[in-house]
Amino acid sequence: MHGFKKLYLPLLVAVLVAGCGDKKDGAATAEKAPAQVAAKVNGAELTVHQVNYALQRIPNLDQEQTKAASLQVVRNLVDQEVIAQKALADKLDRDPAVVQALDAARRQILAEAYMSRKLGTPVEPSDAEVAGYFDQHPELFAKRKIYRLQEISIKAPQDKYDAIRAQLGASRTLEDFATWLKAENLPVKSAQGVKTAEQLPLQMLPQLAKMPDGQAMVVNTPDGLMVIVLADSQMQPVTLEQAKPAIARLLQTQARQKAAKAEMDTLRAAAKIEYMGEFVDAGKEAAAATPAEPAADADAISKGVSGLK
Repeated sequence: MHGFKKLYLPLLVAVLVAGCGDKKDGAATAEKAPAQVAAKVNGAELTVHQVNYALQRIPNLDQEQTKAASLQVVRNLVDQEVIAQKALADKLDRDPAVVQALDAARRQILAEAYMSRKLGTPVEPSDAEVAGYFDQHPELFAKRKIYRLQEISIKAPQDKYDAIRAQLGASRTLEDFATWLKAENLPVKSAQGVKTAEQLPLQMLPQLAKMPDGQAMVVNTPDGLMVIVLADSQMQPVTLEQAKPAIARLLQTQARQKAAKAEMDTLRAAAKIEYMGEFVDAGKEAAAATPAEPAADADAISKGVSGLK
C-alpha cells in the first residue's frame, strides 16, 4: 500500500486547484446520484470519478489490487479534503505563493492537455523505418560494444584548451599528462567505469566506436575539457528483432517531439509576444535560436536499448 500514498501530494494539488475554481450551486450538487459519491467531508462530496482518476495514475495496478487500492485512494482523498478545507478556511488560497503555485499548475496542465489532444495517439513506425534506423546506427545495435573508460575532467579557462589538447598529444603516458596538468595548476577529477553504447552521449558514440583501445578523445564540458581514454572494449551486438521495440518507441518519441515543436512554432508565430524589462534578451535569444535535434533522443535510446541487456 505504500505506493498508493505517493499520490497524496499530487492529489492534494488537484484538490486545491479544484477548490479555487468556481463553486457549483446547490442545485447542481443535488443532481448527483448517490452512487457517484464515494465520501463526504463536512458535506463536500468526493466522487467515484475522482477515485477512478487517481486509480488510473497508479502504474502496473493489478485487477486483484483495485479494490484495496480504491479504498486507500478514498482515504487519501478524505485526508486531502480535510486539509484543503482547513487551508481554505485559513484563506491560504489568497496567499501569494499559493496563488502562484496554483496558477503554474493550472498553466502546465492546460498546456499538456492541449498538446496531448493535438498530437493524438502515437503512430506506430513502419518496419522499413525501424530497419532504416537500425542500419543507420550500427554502433548502437549490430556493432554495439561495452566500453571500459577512463575519464579525466579538467577545469580550465577556454584560452587553455589548445595547450591542453597539444600536451595530451605530446604526452607518452597518462601519468606524464597528469604531471603537466598539476604543474599548470589545473583542477582535475578522475574516474573510470564500464558503460554500454546506449549509456554514452549519442554525439560522441560514432567516434568512440571507431577508436582503437588505448586511444583518447577530448570533449568540451561546461567548465573545461574531459579526456576520455578507451581502455578496452568488447562487442555485444543486438539483432534487429531484439532492437525493434526500443527503436519503435524512439521513433515515436522523435515524431511526437517534431510534431510538438511544429505546433509550438505555429502557436508562437500567431501570438503577440513581448519580452519586457530585464527579460528583453530572452526574446532575442528565442528569435536567434535555430532548429535542433530533439534533446531527448539520447535518453530515449538509453532507456529503450538498455532493456535489451
